[in-house]
Amino acid sequence: MKKNYLIPLLFGAVLLLAACNKDADFKYYHYSDEDYALLSQYLDLPDLPYNYAIQSPVLFGNVQVKPPDPDLATLGRVLFYDKHLSKDGTISCASCHQQEFAFGDNKAVSEGVFQRQGDRNSIALMSVASFASNYGTDLNGPGGKRFFWDNRAETAVEQSIGSMTNPKEMNMTMQEIVAAVKAQPYYEPLFRQAFDNPEITQDNVTAAIAEFVNSIGSLNSRFDIALDHNRKAGKFDPASFPFDDFSPLENKGKALFMLNCSNCHGTDMVNAPFMPSLNGSALFLSDGASNGLDELPADAGIGGFTGLQFEMGTFKTPSLRNVGVSAPYMHDGRFATLEEVIDHYSTGIKPHVNLNTILKNQDGTPKRMNFTDDDKKALVAFLHTLTDETVLNDVKFSNPFKY
Repeated sequence: MKKNYLIPLLFGAVLLLAACNKDADFKYYHYSDEDYALLSQYLDLPDLPYNYAIQSPVLFGNVQVKPPDPDLATLGRVLFYDKHLSKDGTISCASCHQQEFAFGDNKAVSEGVFQRQGDRNSIALMSVASFASNYGTDLNGPGGKRFFWDNRAETAVEQSIGSMTNPKEMNMTMQEIVAAVKAQPYYEPLFRQAFDNPEITQDNVTAAIAEFVNSIGSLNSRFDIALDHNRKAGKFDPASFPFDDFSPLENKGKALFMLNCSNCHGTDMVNAPFMPSLNGSALFLSDGASNGLDELPADAGIGGFTGLQFEMGTFKTPSLRNVGVSAPYMHDGRFATLEEVIDHYSTGIKPHVNLNTILKNQDGTPKRMNFTDDDKKALVAFLHTLTDETVLNDVKFSNPFKY
């Protein structure tokens, strides 16, 4: 019987076209032997870039994420961990956003170049279900949450520039950042893979960092899995039902949280609700309010950026994902433990002119939630169900440098 050579020839041609087309549904990534040998001197990277799409056993309809480009995210990962991008060569983005602490810092106030003390605690990047679906108007329009405790940056690009140029953080100009990147031999092949035009520019550097940061997502906590089980059973309100996956103590903590805390921090932990400015003004996308830390706060917070009196002493209201591993807490890291945080809301809320109305009694005095010792234990137990161990240990988010 005569063989038909046409089919394998056509199949081979299809594979060749797909390999050459970077916009094909599936991609063939390849470093040349010379490039991979160069990269391997400095970096521990796989031959094929990791898949940076969010992997989760659960589905949330309101988590909408643009699929990250693996080459661009790989480049961003290297930039995120590179200490050459700081004035004294000792600080990287990851110095204040450490994977083991949910991409936060275990210091009350983060330390920058020349051991300079910063002004605030570093917000954990894993405090949200998906960084890209929560933050930044570059992906989310006017509904995106803003960056920093005072909401002064609009996008991940603006946030990275703010940190790299801050004298108390990395203390570089963007021109110096570009020069530092150009000076490292491992960047040329990475930029060539990530961009059609491999020129190293400020826009390319910040776009790559933003792609890596926007790829960080956390949807695999015990809370997520239990919530998913309930939704598949037709139970959509997490406040209304105990979770079969939880212990009695964890379910008690969940009930206490939904009753006392969820108005500010959300019920499904996917998106913390925006806290509107106290007078309803739409002049600024404020998601902050005073939580009564101080009667006369030294830090003006959001009001220090906007200049608006009703936002003085107010700060971002973060989601609480991975809060069990992101201590210390509050904008100044004043609370070392979750127990101290709960004590504050139990009996320690102080009066403040812009105190969140949810934390006030009808006569304007601060509320006292007066949690019992058992209540406090239950709340702590529940908050630990929000920890996503998979992202804390995922190699694609880890330090790629060999030294």
